[in-house]
Amino acid sequence: MANLKYKRILLKLSGEALMGNNQFGIDPNTLNSFTDQIKEAHELGVEIGIVIGGGNIFRGMQSDATGIDKVSGDHMGMLATVINSVAFQSALEQKGVDTRLQTAIKMEQIAEPFIRRRAIRHLEKKRIVLFAAGTGSPYFTTDTAAVLRAIEIEADVVLKGTRVDGIYNSDPEKFKDAVKFEKVTFQEVLEKNLRVMDQTAFALCKENKLPIIVFNFNENGNLKKLLEGTTLGTSVIL
Repeated sequence: MANLKYKRILLKLSGEALMGNNQFGIDPNTLNSFTDQIKEAHELGVEIGIVIGGGNIFRGMQSDATGIDKVSGDHMGMLATVINSVAFQSALEQKGVDTRLQTAIKMEQIAEPFIRRRAIRHLEKKRIVLFAAGTGSPYFTTDTAAVLRAIEIEADVVLKGTRVDGIYNSDPEKFKDAVKFEKVTFQEVLEKNLRVMDQTAFALCKENKLPIIVFNFNENGNLKKLLEGTTLGTSVIL
C-alpha cells in the first residue's frame, strides 16, 4: 500500500454530476472519467465506499410538481440511485475492479442487502462497495445516507466530489467575488450558513467527529492527490 493519508473513505457523488453536459441521464464520457479516477485511487490500496445521488434521473422534490406524494417521490429517487450505482458497478468491473453493490431496499436479483459486517469485509478484501437506495426511508437525502454509511463502515473521512473546488461564501458559479475557504470548522459552517450538506447529514458528521472534504471531482487526478496528502478543496474539521 502507498503512503496514504486515509485508509478507508466514503466518496459521495451527486447524480447530477453524471449528466455531463446533458439535461438528464448518464453521460458515458463522464461515467468513464469518474470510474477511471476511482480505479486509480483503488490501485493505491485505499478502501472505498461510494454513495451516488439520483438527481440525474429523479429528485424527490420534483414530486410536488407532478402530483406524486412525497413518500412515493422519495422512493422513486432511491430507485434512481440504484440505476446509477448499477451503471457505476458495470463500468468499474469492465476496468477490472472488483465491486459489490448493497442496497437499503431489498432487491436481491440486483444487489446484496446492506449488511454492515459484510460491507466491511468486502472493503477489507479491497472490493469497492457501492451503497444504493439511500437510507431505505423517505425524508432522508443521499448526503445523509452517505454519512450514515461512512459512520457504519468506520470510514476515516467523507469526500464529497462536486464540480467546484471547495466551499465558498457564495456560489462561485454565479458570483466572481466568491471567497473560498481552505479549512472551516463545523461551528463556522453553522454560523456562516454555508451549504456543505443537508442539516441532518452535517449533524451526524459533527456528532461522530467525522471530517468532510469538499473537492472538485471533475478534474482528473484530484481524488488520487487527496489520498496521497495533497491539500485540495475545503476541509470541514472539528
